[in-house]
Amino acid sequence: MDRLIEFASNHYLLVSAFFLLWAVFFTIESRRGGKPISPQLATNLINQQNGVIIDLRDGEEFRAGHIAGSVNIPAGQVMDQLSQLQAYKDRPVILACKMGNQSSHLGRQLRGKGIPNLYRIQGGINAWRNDNLPVVKA
Repeated sequence: MDRLIEFASNHYLLVSAFFLLWAVFFTIESRRGGKPISPQLATNLINQQNGVIIDLRDGEEFRAGHIAGSVNIPAGQVMDQLSQLQAYKDRPVILACKMGNQSSHLGRQLRGKGIPNLYRIQGGINAWRNDNLPVVKA
């Protein structure tokens, strides 16, 4: 531990540059797949700007409990159903998956296919439920 501190103090510019580049990398990567938003901000986008939630979970998980008004397009079928998503390109599109991982990956792909106004719920449906927001069962 003493050597690490000694290295950092002797090479403070190198260590500073490393942490700066690390922070920039993760900031850029997190924004590429859509801006991460909280469940509360997602409800604001839905209510104020007519946003649409795309639920990326499979049909069985969707029927077990989903956000009211959300559209279910399983993650594996998103690129096949791109024409359905194009109908929402003038509205905020909010991606939701179980924990937030798939929405980031698919957000990058969708942005490249011409859907500009992308958001993703940080923490996915689990965060939605943890905030005690309502889900419906179908």
